Amino acid sequence: MPTKRDNPYGAFNYLVSLGGQTGDGSPGVVVGGFSDVSGLGVEINYAEYRNGNELVNTARKVPNTHKQDDVTLKRGLMGSDDLFQWLKGVRDGIPEPRPVTITLMDEARRPVAAWRIRNAQPKKWSGPTLAAKGGGDVAMEELHLVHEGIEYV
Repeated sequence: MPTKRDNPYGAFNYLVSLGGQTGDGSPGVVVGGFSDVSGLGVEINYAEYRNGNELVNTARKVPNTHKQDDVTLKRGLMGSDDLFQWLKGVRDGIPEPRPVTITLMDEARRPVAAWRIRNAQPKKWSGPTLAAKGGGDVAMEELHLVHEGIEYV
């Protein structure tokens, strides 16, 4: 899917698909217009190990476990409570892990890269900050997801 080119892709043209009752997580199934997606990351932990007869006086780094960053989705509040209902179900004891796919698009809206998040579940939902200051700010909601793995597809 990715195509090599001289200029990097813009970070503003993407699709987010949530699995479960609202879709199967496959690319192209759009659930909502998210303005921000962050937290696509993995961190590998290393153990230090050194043999007593090593000639070099430094420890080797041996990879062991890894940690997944929480993924954060932000969107303007638009009268849909689907994200909150998902969180509420998990809170009430009904786990519903879902596949989540984030697809980066090029300028012609063709997919160029995708990340599939395995068994995502809501961890935290934040509602909008409301302030009567007369500005034109958008009421935003935010959902933090935990997951069991991320793949570049």
